[in-house]
Amino acid sequence: MKATTPPGDWFPRRGEVYLVHLDKERPTLIISADALNRYALDVCVVPMTTVKRPKFSLRVQLKPGEGGLKRDSWVKCDQVTTVERALLVYPPLGRLGHRSLSRVEQAVKLALQLP
Repeated sequence: MKATTPPGDWFPRRGEVYLVHLDKERPTLIISADALNRYALDVCVVPMTTVKRPKFSLRVQLKPGEGGLKRDSWVKCDQVTTVERALLVYPPLGRLGHRSLSRVEQAVKLALQLP
């Protein structure tokens, strides 16, 4: 996918999937609130992988097509991180549906021991 320049009023939305160069270029899920994403210079993301790790129960599986992903992928809910908005490759690959986003939210809560 070729990156394009985002419009001036653009900001990443919660639930959108963007490519970001972390350890390598990989899809990431935006999990920070839109109210923050609109004005902050960085966003909270959860990286994804195409490598299945059965021992990591906090990794939510996504099927091809979800969030614009082309392959089976796992959201690494145990690796929540923050990145600069400028590092997001625009446009987003896609957006997760409510059910998948809810599964990710629950796994992140478990990983961070939140109520």
